[in-house]
Amino acid sequence: MTLSSSSTRMKRVVIGMSGGVDSSVSALLLKEQGYQVTALFMKNWEEQDATGVCRSAQDYEDVVKVCEALDIPYYAVNFVKEYREHVFSHFLSELRLGHTPNPDILCNREIKFKVFLEKALELGADYLATGHYSQIEGQKLLKGKDLGKDQSYFLYTLNRTILQKVLFPIGHLEKTEVRRIAKERGLATFEKKDSTGICFIGKRDFKSFVGGYLGYTPGDFETLCGKKLGRHDGIAFYTIGQRKGMGIGGKGEAWFVVGKDPLRNVVFVEQGEHHPALYKDHLFATELSWVSLSPPSLPYACSAKVRYRQSDQPCIIESIVEGRALVRFPTPQRAITPRQSIVFYDQDICLGGGIIL
Repeated sequence: MTLSSSSTRMKRVVIGMSGGVDSSVSALLLKEQGYQVTALFMKNWEEQDATGVCRSAQDYEDVVKVCEALDIPYYAVNFVKEYREHVFSHFLSELRLGHTPNPDILCNREIKFKVFLEKALELGADYLATGHYSQIEGQKLLKGKDLGKDQSYFLYTLNRTILQKVLFPIGHLEKTEVRRIAKERGLATFEKKDSTGICFIGKRDFKSFVGGYLGYTPGDFETLCGKKLGRHDGIAFYTIGQRKGMGIGGKGEAWFVVGKDPLRNVVFVEQGEHHPALYKDHLFATELSWVSLSPPSLPYACSAKVRYRQSDQPCIIESIVEGRALVRFPTPQRAITPRQSIVFYDQDICLGGGIIL
């Protein structure tokens, strides 16, 4: 989205600053385009790493460096309580049920573009800005120009009412361009590595982190025919399509997780990356959210992703009955995972999405 400084000279923007290069350059561009910019650092998690260092404290130091270099005011807001109540608790509940939730999508919906947006508006802002790689065109949500960094998948719950109050200043840029701008302007974060994985876990081992909250409930690995192959530590630690970390060896091809039975505490496995049990030609989705606030006329041919890094896959939204959508794929999809999100697209336009049943 290209912003005009002449038409936005007096507009006030609160930008969410994370301490990374993306939000740093976003703040820079907004100021250069004539906005009155205030930075807010959002603290969602409170915990030290193995070395006794609080990562959020380090990130805040980087925010301070950038804001002082840009000469813009900065503040910190604490949403640890809200995050635990609305994101982390939900994450643990889903894992207990044997599901594979996506906390990043829930964080965007419940924290960044709800609690945080409300805070920005309370401070008198006209807009909330973030460093997401996505674009807004009128009332439409578009993919970011850098398709390798596009984050529209995580933003599908934003509707046109919310988009009217949001800016994505770097959505029209490639990541390499963002880093180049940061380096040329002397921003302290220009070489800072991108954060990856689930934010509150970071580089720690998923199993040991989650096990500290849920404990371990061993059960059986079984084939779909009921043959027992070993013991697992708990269904929360496994997801559809998983290959590693099961300790199942023997002759033949590798073993993959193909399903779970929470009631029996069983993880189903089969051999071979292309085993038929890993592929499905349809799914049901619920908790539907549409950017335009209403679904398209059905049946509707479009494309979809059933996971973030997947390329767009042709599909047909056949029906929506009592809030549940039936989606079919001409080409069967591998490792469709319950409680992950399916996100729909019309070329570069993000239409919305839902939670896979």
